[in-house]
Amino acid sequence: MTDVYVRQFETLAGNGGGEGPAWLPGVRRAAIDRFTSVGFPTSRDEEWRFTPLAPIVRAEFAPARPAALTRVSLQPFLFGHPEWPQLVFVNGTFTPELSVIPPQPEGVRLGNLAGAVVADGPLLEQHLTRHARPEATPFAALNTAFLRDGALVYVPPDTVLERPVHLLFVTSPDAGGTVAHPHNLVVVDRGAKASVIESYVSLAEGATYFTNAVTEVFSGENAWTEHTRIQRESERAYHVGLTHVDQARGSHYRSFSLAMGGAIARHNLHVRLNAPGIETLMYGLYLTRGDQVVDNHTAIYHDHPECNSWEVYKGVLDDRSRAVFNGKVFVKPEAQKTDAKQTNRNLLLSDRAKVDTKPQLEIFADDVKCTHGATVGFLDPMALFYLRSRGVPPAVARKILTYAFAGEVVNEVALEPVRVELDRLVLERLGYPV
Repeated sequence: MTDVYVRQFETLAGNGGGEGPAWLPGVRRAAIDRFTSVGFPTSRDEEWRFTPLAPIVRAEFAPARPAALTRVSLQPFLFGHPEWPQLVFVNGTFTPELSVIPPQPEGVRLGNLAGAVVADGPLLEQHLTRHARPEATPFAALNTAFLRDGALVYVPPDTVLERPVHLLFVTSPDAGGTVAHPHNLVVVDRGAKASVIESYVSLAEGATYFTNAVTEVFSGENAWTEHTRIQRESERAYHVGLTHVDQARGSHYRSFSLAMGGAIARHNLHVRLNAPGIETLMYGLYLTRGDQVVDNHTAIYHDHPECNSWEVYKGVLDDRSRAVFNGKVFVKPEAQKTDAKQTNRNLLLSDRAKVDTKPQLEIFADDVKCTHGATVGFLDPMALFYLRSRGVPPAVARKILTYAFAGEVVNEVALEPVRVELDRLVLERLGYPV
């Protein structure tokens, strides 16, 4: 069905949708050409063989359009802090009347790509599409071809953002049958510190639509970047995302990813350690039920010596749902003194649920400490027996143990209001009264 997107691209370009910096139309054109050349992935592609893309490929989604929403409708997604800086996008389009952009320290840029001013030109040319390149995946090429809007966050050198920036992508109730291609750029410059929350939520419960998102993150020398990604789409929607992070010398990047929505949801998280002395922490939790499929592909590239990475992803699966985890750690020959740890743990609440997990280490250096492991199993019968022997009903005992399993990784969210809300979401999903 690539022809559908080619026609949409030509229509958009003909209507002026190709406007922007002088170099961008050529990037868009090259991206659609690449997408046309490679097409959608198939089950013969090793990186995609466990992701059932047929429903996405067969569907003909129309381009998403802006819609009118109220601030009240956004309240459930604001973590109890409506005063935080918020960039709100409805059906992929920036909505300034719903956004909150309070005064910021000098040089901080919070806005959207479509509204970028002339002064942002050098920043965009240096970073936009330079990290998450169109050739990364066919969906990244498709996103780049339709690159029109998304969040722009720039934190200048030695600047500390006291409050987190929330990028909120909302699907409106009337957006069924549409596709949006948000593209985000986050640059935390030398010695700066920032926390960014990236949320994908839906007011169209039960609707089928497609979100194809790309986020580029650059963490400068000695910068500190915390990135929380929350995917709460309709459970009949499709969500494909790519996040690519480039880290400079001495930088710290901490990521937490929660996936709860989507009939089919896929997220690629790639982090490249471009200099010595870098630390990367990656945590993830996915909760599936019904016939949901959630796929997490991560890759950490240790290109230089004396860098540390720590990765823990957990999944809780119920009913006939399915999860995929593929985690790669690459250590180049020159990346001596690397310390990399990777763990994937999965809890099955149903004997019909299924997990395909594949942790991978490719190590070409000899002075390293690298470990990886994966587990798939059911609740511990001895732990269940212990709780039942103390008068805890069986159903409650199962919920307690399941919550403890998931809560261990939720506790790694550094922002307390976000951690409390995610904790509530997990409890709610497990059937606890909240």
